[in-house]
Parts: sequence; C-alpha cells; structure tokens
Amino acid sequence: MNNKSTKHTKVLILGSGPAGYTAAIYAARAMLKPILVHGSQPGGQLTTTTDVENYPGYAKAIQGPWLMEEMKGQAEAVGTEMIQDHIKKVNLTNKPFTAEGDSGQIYTADSIIISTGAQARWLNLKSEKNFRGFGVSACATCDGFFFKDKEVAVVGGGNAAVEEAMFLTKFATKVNLIHRRDKLRAEKMLQEKLKANKKIEIIWDTVVEDVLGTDEPKGVNGIKIKNIKDNKIKELKVDGLFIAIGHDPATELFKDQLKMDKEGYLITKPDSTITNIPGVFAAGDVKDKIFRQAVTAAGMGCMAALEAEKHLSDK
Repeated sequence: MNNKSTKHTKVLILGSGPAGYTAAIYAARAMLKPILVHGSQPGGQLTTTTDVENYPGYAKAIQGPWLMEEMKGQAEAVGTEMIQDHIKKVNLTNKPFTAEGDSGQIYTADSIIISTGAQARWLNLKSEKNFRGFGVSACATCDGFFFKDKEVAVVGGGNAAVEEAMFLTKFATKVNLIHRRDKLRAEKMLQEKLKANKKIEIIWDTVVEDVLGTDEPKGVNGIKIKNIKDNKIKELKVDGLFIAIGHDPATELFKDQLKMDKEGYLITKPDSTITNIPGVFAAGDVKDKIFRQAVTAAGMGCMAALEAEKHLSDK
C-alpha cells in the first residue's frame, strides 16, 4: 500500500484494558471523539483472569473478560471509535503525533494516551499454562484469598516475590519461597521481615520443573522442583503456585522518545499521567509497577483523559 490513508483524531489511545477503556469513556464524553487502537486480544491482563472479586461495584465475583467487554461497550456507546491494528511505529517528535499500523493506516493525533500495559513473566512450562487461573497465578493480591488454610509456593527472589510471600501468609498455612540462587535480591529490610515469619520456608538453589494437578476438578496439588546444585528432583505438595519473577511493560515502541526507568516503565509527573513530552500521557500498568490493579489502572485512565482534555483546551 503506497497510498497510505491517514486518520486524524484529537485523542489517540493506544492499548485497551481498564486504563485504555476508561480513558476512552472520559475522552468521548468530553466530545473529543477518541480513537482507540487495540491489538488482537483487547482487554489486557484481565481477560486472563477468571474470578474478579476486588473491582468495586460488584457484590458477587465477576469474570475478568466480561468486565472488559462491558467497559469496551461503554466506551463505544459514548462515541469511541475502536480499531484493531498493531502499531509498529510512533513519532512523538513532531505535532501532530503520528502512529503507523501494520494495516498501513497512519494515525495522526493532537494528543496520545498510552495504555499498552504490562505482562507478567512466566516460567513458560506447559503445565503452568494449563493451570493458569486454576491454582497458578501471577498476582497474590488478586488471588491470595482463594488459598485460605492451604499450602502455597512462590517463585522469585526480588521485592515482589518477598512481598507476595508475606502477603500470602495472611491466608495460607505455609508459604514456600523458591529461589534459583542462594541469596535474595530483595531489599535487606524486607529480607529481615521474611526470615522472621514462621510461616515462610525458603527453598534455595531450586527451580520449578513442572506443575502437578488434576483436570476434574481442575486444580493444582503439587509441583516438581529441582535443586540446581545436585540436580535432585522432588515433589512438593502445594495447592497454589505464584509466579513473581517480574513484569515486562509494553514500551518497546517508545524507546528513545519517552523517559522510562531501567525496567522500561514510562515515567510520569507525580500524581499525574503527563510524560516528558507535552500532549503524551501514560496510564495503567505501562507506568505503574507498584499497584497493578484494575481499579488503579481505570483511575489513571480517567486522569489521562482529563489531562489530555486540559492540554487540548490550553492549546
């Protein structure tokens, strides 16, 4: 396609999920006629979450994919144009900003809201994928409650892993922290707290080889672990496995244009979604590695839309 078509919008939203959809709802209601571009799997991380019990407004557990469908429908109903495309290039140096899709479509925008999210890193075991959402989780804050009076394992050695392990002791009878090295990367103060907790056992120099469980009813009942020093394999009885080896924000597209930290999270002004480029805003897990909740992402989506609206009217 040489005659690439161009679409212009006042607000271009990149990425869906609670942040993108909420930004779209607010921008559309402000009569900004936003365009939201999402990939082949709209809805973000929540679409892989079955029971959501912590999103305000629902007394009974709801399904993650359903919640995302509703948000998407709401954004469309108030006037958001939804487009499925994969953005391969953005130029934030000139106004209007431009983004180029795999489809050949060029998008130009007076402001951009980035809500491309992040993805949890997994161990990439077939069995882990099979039991994801059925005993295997990457979020203790989301799923810890389901493991009341049960034994669980956490994989990792950084701050996140230690915090997840500590949090899980509120529910679980025992938490096994499995780390492939012989010392943790977590902050010293956190390590002290961890070691003082009687419910936590650290299993050093060890990796998870396999997740064990049943298909009817579907659930985890153990893991196969290997000591990397002596290659001994043993089975550990657990009802849940939490993977806490980090997240990867989807920010590759913005390298060398937007300020990010060493892990690739976009940096915004405190209490704001404003990036280092005026008119470009970042909301949700793409800039938040602390809370990572649907409700905080939605809140930031709202902030981004309001800040974009202000930016456009100040122009």
